[in-house]
Amino acid sequence: MGSKITVTFGSQHIAIPEPVSFVFETENEIITKVDVDVGYVHRGIEQAAVSKFNFNNVQFLLARVCGFCSITHAGAYIHGVEQLLGVETTRRADYLRLIVTELDRMHSHLLANGHVAEVCGYENLFMQVVKYRENATEILEAITGNRVQYDYYQIGGVSRDLSPEHIKMINAKLVELRKNVLKMRDFFETDYTLGLKTRNVGTITYDMAKEYNTAGPIARASGLRMDARNEFDFLPYGEVGYVLQTRTEGDVWARNMVRFDEVINSIDMSLYAVNNLPEGDIKVKVKGKPKGETFIRVEAPRGECFYYIKGNGTKVMERVRVRVPTYSNIPVLRELFVGSLYSDAQPIVLSFDPCLSCTAR
Repeated sequence: MGSKITVTFGSQHIAIPEPVSFVFETENEIITKVDVDVGYVHRGIEQAAVSKFNFNNVQFLLARVCGFCSITHAGAYIHGVEQLLGVETTRRADYLRLIVTELDRMHSHLLANGHVAEVCGYENLFMQVVKYRENATEILEAITGNRVQYDYYQIGGVSRDLSPEHIKMINAKLVELRKNVLKMRDFFETDYTLGLKTRNVGTITYDMAKEYNTAGPIARASGLRMDARNEFDFLPYGEVGYVLQTRTEGDVWARNMVRFDEVINSIDMSLYAVNNLPEGDIKVKVKGKPKGETFIRVEAPRGECFYYIKGNGTKVMERVRVRVPTYSNIPVLRELFVGSLYSDAQPIVLSFDPCLSCTAR
């Protein structure tokens, strides 16, 4: 008979920057049972979207669902409204939207991998990742005015254009970022000690990933070829060099590597887009009020974000419903802990990059 201990992991914990609580029952350092509670934050954003805001201002509210995913939430809603209004945006606006969306993915993925390095004991590596990530956030600030939570998407287009000075600066910073990301990726791939903390740890098989309907890098690290960018043409990913990134190992290491591979691809797509911007306006005129219903699937940094919106021809939307990727990934995370070492709990949960701000709307 081993020593049985109940351990509370969160909701406030140095390794979890999100309000989620796991209660582990352990025996000889092995987790044998898990209870999870994600119900610490309730903000009523969906209800506010259909009661407190006109439809053409709802995107500013939804951008506050999450600072890191703000462009995804605002963008998904606006794509839906544009469908209901029959709006066709210009190719230049679409390219600008894509650039900012991929910059958002870059800095989100890098911070996620940095957190994994930190809880594995590599605090200096975490600091390097955050330092290199500054290139992406500085570009976002130059384009949109903010480092995070940028109100760039607008119904009919975007709020700001790129100047020749912007294009020159973006090229220089993205080239530098690509070089540094490849350096970090090589370290994650080859370092023996970091590999002991991440390889064959928290493994999700292909069948598990499919059964639990996982999303984003979690799914792709287990071999599921799922990415909304590969399925929908809201943005011109087919023109800028998008490549679906997958792994088969399904462990903490594979989830890190998928994110690095996606950052490299995001950099390449952004470089192509910024140097091949179509001519034209950045915004078209929009008339009318949304009537009807539609759904939108877009790829947030953490995975597929699903929006259902319904308008009734008035200035206030009738329904705005959001399903975020962390909501899909929590069930498999709970099962994954069972049988794992308690010491592996931190890298496992951070390799999921959970966002309870998105989940508790």
